Amino acid sequence: MKLGIVGLPNVGKSTLFNAITKAGAEIANYPFCTIDPNVGLVNVPDYRVDYLAKMHNSKKIVPAAIEFYDIAGLVKGASKGEGLGNKFLSNIRETDAIVEVLRCFNDPNVTHVDGNIDPLRDIETINFELILSDLELVEKVLVKREKVAKSDKSARSEVELLKRIKEVLEEGKSARVLNLHDEEKALLKTYQLLSTKPIIYVCNVDESDVANNGDDNEFVQKVREFAKEENAQVSVVSAKIEQEISELESEEEKKEFLEMIGLSESGCDQVIKDSYKTLNLISFLTTGEDETRAWTITNGTKAVDAAGKIHTDIQRGFIKAEIVSFDTLKEYGNMAKVKEHGQLRMEGKDYVMKDGDITNFKFNV
Repeated sequence: MKLGIVGLPNVGKSTLFNAITKAGAEIANYPFCTIDPNVGLVNVPDYRVDYLAKMHNSKKIVPAAIEFYDIAGLVKGASKGEGLGNKFLSNIRETDAIVEVLRCFNDPNVTHVDGNIDPLRDIETINFELILSDLELVEKVLVKREKVAKSDKSARSEVELLKRIKEVLEEGKSARVLNLHDEEKALLKTYQLLSTKPIIYVCNVDESDVANNGDDNEFVQKVREFAKEENAQVSVVSAKIEQEISELESEEEKKEFLEMIGLSESGCDQVIKDSYKTLNLISFLTTGEDETRAWTITNGTKAVDAAGKIHTDIQRGFIKAEIVSFDTLKEYGNMAKVKEHGQLRMEGKDYVMKDGDITNFKFNV
């Protein structure tokens, strides 16, 4: 899973990226410091993995992971080649979702490319460039598919879909506002349209606004109201604080620091969790002495397809899945008591996996 961290220059993108990934991206107070995207692989915070690994004394621990891309700052006219233009847009096309960082604090020592702080204007700038880029692509594809549709009836539904998308884009709206059925979504995915990608708005606030989650910050409130229209997630972080947390040596130090500033978890952890929600992902778990691992699947995945995440042979020879929820195992304390109380379930191919299912697949090939 790839998430692109985007935003206007100097909003705290690279600072946040560094805090999330500890990848050491260059940070500077001038536009276009980031040119080629920095990439970092990040573990998804999941206390269940640590709990199970400790229970089974696992030799290896493999949490779920997300790839974050720190993409160059965008400016007006990117769709026409301004700034880093098409290079920026092509980098976004490679991602599964967009994490849009918005500056929601005033600081006269940090320049803003548009002169003053206005996160809604920043959202409009970025979304407008994504929409323009998509419109140009859709118009080109539509011309080609209309020619094909004259002799191929199967292409006509695609042409109608493209026309609907074109109308929405011409209204200045993102294509993600369209209600599409699964077949249309699958078709649309092949075009990698920028404005169809799910989005998370990250409000970068100063230290004083972190403890109350930005509730007293007028910029944050405006972003939340806007995000409701797109059914988008909003995370509130202080990139400066997150960087300080990332530099601490031990988990105990991080916990003490968070408690001191009135937080139960870091903003980075929240962004990662929100990314999971935005992509409609869950984790099922496998555990034992050799390894404890979290496997990432789409919410709604059936047991037989989840088995294929581990190995195609397990999917092909699927017999059944032995499953207990993490909460049930935690309640009984160990697998022996789970079995003793009849809580270990046998599920078939069509069972829909749940988040936190501890699973042992039985198969024969």
